Amino acid sequence: MTANSRKAAILLAAAMLALTACGAQFGPGRDPQEVLDQERYGDRGAPRSTLWDFFRGPQDRARIGKVNKYIWNAALEVLDFLPVSSVDPFTGVITTGYGTPPGGGRAYRATIYVTDPALDARSLNLALQTRAGPVSVETARAIEDAILTRARQLRALDTRL
Repeated sequence: MTANSRKAAILLAAAMLALTACGAQFGPGRDPQEVLDQERYGDRGAPRSTLWDFFRGPQDRARIGKVNKYIWNAALEVLDFLPVSSVDPFTGVITTGYGTPPGGGRAYRATIYVTDPALDARSLNLALQTRAGPVSVETARAIEDAILTRARQLRALDTRL
């Protein structure tokens, strides 16, 4: 066996070993996309959605923008004293900066997450905090109740028209 054929045989064996090792990670029951996401994103996990998800099948497009418009508008109305930092109606997230309510002395900021198209208390998630930290459960519950009450009022006004 010549030196060139020996090198070629070693290279071929190394390539086969490398390809065999790559195939082993997929194994039975493991989705190749899951493996790629694990390698790419590690423990952080893959992002929930990307811009390309918009162009996928109709079942994916049907989920985009499914938030309750009454809760969404009520949250913006009730917390209108807070400056809006970002709004994403497709995912249902409203983020605000610090603001002081009329007649109040403490500054608050909020993150509102509308998760469902139903006019239901479970559709609203509110994180409210001051500069000193999270607010009490009673305060957060009072704001949630005010948002849900206003949402029901908006729906009642909408159905009259």
